[in-house]
Amino acid sequence: MEILISAVIGELVTRSINFIINKIPRPTPMDVEDRLHKVLLRAQTILDEAMGRHITNQAMLLQLSIVRDAMYRGYYMLDTFSYQSRNEDKKDKAMTHLSSSSQVHSVNFSSRNTPILKQLQETLDDLTSLMLGVQELVVFLTNYPHMSRQPYNMHLQLANCMFGRQMEAHLVINFLLHVQPHSAEELEILPIVGPSYVGKSTLVAHVCKDERVRAHFSEILFFHFQGFKDEELATFKDECELKHQNRVSESNLEGRLLVIIELIGDLNEDAWNRLYSTSKRYAPRGSKIIVTSRFDNIVKYGTTQALTLKFLSHEAYWYFFKTLTFGSMDPDMHPKLMRLSMEIAKVMGQGQPRYHLGANITAHLLKDNFDVQFWFEFLAFLRQSRHHQKLVSRFGEHPSDLPNQNIPILFGRMSTLPEDIMVYNRCQHPSEGDVPKIKFQDVLCGSVKSHGKFEVLAWRSRIPPYHSYTYTCEIGGPKTRFSKRKRSMKNGVVHF
Repeated sequence: MEILISAVIGELVTRSINFIINKIPRPTPMDVEDRLHKVLLRAQTILDEAMGRHITNQAMLLQLSIVRDAMYRGYYMLDTFSYQSRNEDKKDKAMTHLSSSSQVHSVNFSSRNTPILKQLQETLDDLTSLMLGVQELVVFLTNYPHMSRQPYNMHLQLANCMFGRQMEAHLVINFLLHVQPHSAEELEILPIVGPSYVGKSTLVAHVCKDERVRAHFSEILFFHFQGFKDEELATFKDECELKHQNRVSESNLEGRLLVIIELIGDLNEDAWNRLYSTSKRYAPRGSKIIVTSRFDNIVKYGTTQALTLKFLSHEAYWYFFKTLTFGSMDPDMHPKLMRLSMEIAKVMGQGQPRYHLGANITAHLLKDNFDVQFWFEFLAFLRQSRHHQKLVSRFGEHPSDLPNQNIPILFGRMSTLPEDIMVYNRCQHPSEGDVPKIKFQDVLCGSVKSHGKFEVLAWRSRIPPYHSYTYTCEIGGPKTRFSKRKRSMKNGVVHF
């Protein structure tokens, strides 16, 4: 009898709970979208305020990094939801035009988009919970001094400032400003590791421009090493490039140096010991060394935890690319271009490193040709020429890395001209160097008629270290091999 009563009571409780839940109004997709947008604005406000302050607490930097990643995910989900919503609306109109049956009219938008709506709700819940957890961070943030900087619109800020490396920059600055005990005689060394074109030189250049760093060291020296020869080490300081010299008395700074060593090739232990001994002989107490390399083996030479740089996440890459592409224009006012830009970013980021360089080149090409037809043709061209997975599995590298290894790549052109473009190598030039007048974008679009080998400008950076990136190109004959859409390695050439 007691078991029966318990079962009846349990059933009544369950039905009561279900009745109450069903009476609670469920949020519509528009409600979730609006709430997420408001939370994202709050996250953006916190991060903008943090970017303008000198922060030294590493735990706070880690929290801000988590907030930044969550914000990128939120904006990506918001744009994805809006993009899919417009697609569904277009499908609804097409189906209504084709048929007037009640079955067609009864299709529910929210039911078909349950997966994306669920992801949108989960993103909102995660970001809302995160915002509640960083309330103390906002209070502590006001205790850090402001940095003097020009107010930018977001697109100008991303175009003229380093993107996605704020936490790393603060960590490097904190390392450089840390004062060793007077008894310590060893030089402090920070290794910075990451693949080519991930932003190691850009990070170091921004750190060296910081006023606190410049005031802390009497000189900032750069040393670029391809290999290690005894005669080079004998004239170590003469071989260094002076990037900054403090005008105040060296006695106040104890003559300490900041030495930036950029390694082009690999480094063995014997070579490192010779380099370190030479650096120590020239560098007074309190000096610091930053070593950048593509190879992980330099990590063991550091006196502090190494900093490893990775390429942007898909969400961060989309945020960066969208902002550069549309600039001060509202993307919502150009829904067709918005959809095309999402597809272009997706193709660019699939199965390959997400380069800042590639985002800048493509964004400026699209911005200079702000036309639906051109963007559609560029997307078709990009899809046709980006069969990257086959190349990755066959050659172990992505096509964008092949010019660095002196392996030519064969491209088609966006124009109707039956020609191929052979890209031989990619070079990086200092800011004061001469650069070609011809742009790589013009070669792709078919507006350049030159034949034979010639240099083209791929991108000229507007942020430190202001490098210019060039390709060596050659326009050839009919693109018969490209039209076959096959990838082969013939006579040392990758057909792409």
